[in-house]
Amino acid sequence: MFESAVVNETAWRLACFAGVLVAAMVWEAMAPRRRRDVHLGPRLTSNLAIAALNVGLVRLILPLSAVAFAELTTARGWGLFNAMVLPPWLVLVLAVVALDLVVYLQHVMFHAVPAFWRLHRMHHADQAFDVTTGLRFHPLEILLSMGVKFAAILVLGAPAVAVLAFEILLNATAMFNHANARLPAALDRALRWIVVTPDMHRAHHSIHQRETNSNFGFCLTWWDRLLGTWRAQPVDGHEDMTIGIDQFRTRRDQWLDRMLLQPFRGPSDGYPIDRPDGHS
Repeated sequence: MFESAVVNETAWRLACFAGVLVAAMVWEAMAPRRRRDVHLGPRLTSNLAIAALNVGLVRLILPLSAVAFAELTTARGWGLFNAMVLPPWLVLVLAVVALDLVVYLQHVMFHAVPAFWRLHRMHHADQAFDVTTGLRFHPLEILLSMGVKFAAILVLGAPAVAVLAFEILLNATAMFNHANARLPAALDRALRWIVVTPDMHRAHHSIHQRETNSNFGFCLTWWDRLLGTWRAQPVDGHEDMTIGIDQFRTRRDQWLDRMLLQPFRGPSDGYPIDRPDGHS
């Protein structure tokens, strides 16, 4: 089963992506967490367009997918897990957890280094918070992220099935935790011990710098809790908090061309970690 799943990587990923996207949109329509006070037209089409552009660029520029690269590392015997004798199920679990930690650390890096923040701030410049925000990343950030992912796969020797499982999980949880959707309070509290929920991640999109630089996790909540970046709730409350950053707050800034140019416009101050001129 695992081998056939890897062979049909594109079909598996596309099916999971479409299923989660549609389910999240239905959930948002039926149980919205916040009122929709930002015009949906330009930003919605731009967010979906940037996601399609990123998929096309990755396929055009990179000769191998992450799953194919994992198959290569296994065939060559590269990486930590290929030098160890462990049950396949344990390798699968450990590889997925390790890759999630790498994504957490990468996310912190994109907030800590001003040059990387210039790329990442396009994601934070969205003035609404919904499932399409989870697809909104600058193409240069996506390519850098792929480089980090390839390096992690090489060092870990992560098997292809673990990489496929992680890719699907990361994509699904990114859409889930950006959804403008309401969970019952008790369920949200329970899920937060393991999985990043929309209410947890929404604080990360606050206009306040201290909140923007918290809750970096995409899938597992453990890293924020263990490494001191956890924040339970936004100070202004979920309904009244302001989403986004100070820069790029016009409706025109939500158009695709302006989004692509954001890394090259204006200063990078205000939000990178430990910068003294940020919001309190």
